[in-house]
Amino acid sequence: MKNPKIAGTAPLKVELEAGKTYAWCTCGESAKQPFCDGAHRGGEFTPLKFTAEEAKTVWMCTCKHTKNPGFCDGAHKSL
Repeated sequence: MKNPKIAGTAPLKVELEAGKTYAWCTCGESAKQPFCDGAHRGGEFTPLKFTAEEAKTVWMCTCKHTKNPGFCDGAHKSL
């Protein structure tokens, strides 16, 4: 598998809505970071879909190297 594009070197603060389904971009090509806009089509990446269990503020990964997919774990600091 090829490496994803590094879309950013800092996380994005996102307000999640309870019960809403999101699609986190795994390829790094989306213009709507940190979420998928379909730019991966024809490639080997697929978005990571998840449903927020509660309304809360989170920091979403944009470097695509997190060990906690979707959410920032500080991996961008070592790129």
